[in-house]
Amino acid sequence: MQVQTINLSLPKKLLNVVDNRAKQEARTRSGWIQEAIRVYLENKQDWGSLFAYGEKKAKDLKVKERNLESIVDEIRRG
Repeated sequence: MQVQTINLSLPKKLLNVVDNRAKQEARTRSGWIQEAIRVYLENKQDWGSLFAYGEKKAKDLKVKERNLESIVDEIRRG
């Protein structure tokens, strides 16, 4: 894996949290931050896919956003 070194500025409190978490997980600071970024990007992609699916389903079912709350309430009532 090719690696690029970067400079990153973080507030001291946040850096302390990162360092504590990395220590708890027996990781380096760099390794922990790499994993945090990877997980963040995966989650963003997953949420984007979920929203795209929801928008497609809403379009297919002709559900308008303004009607969504009443539809959910109706389903919850059974």
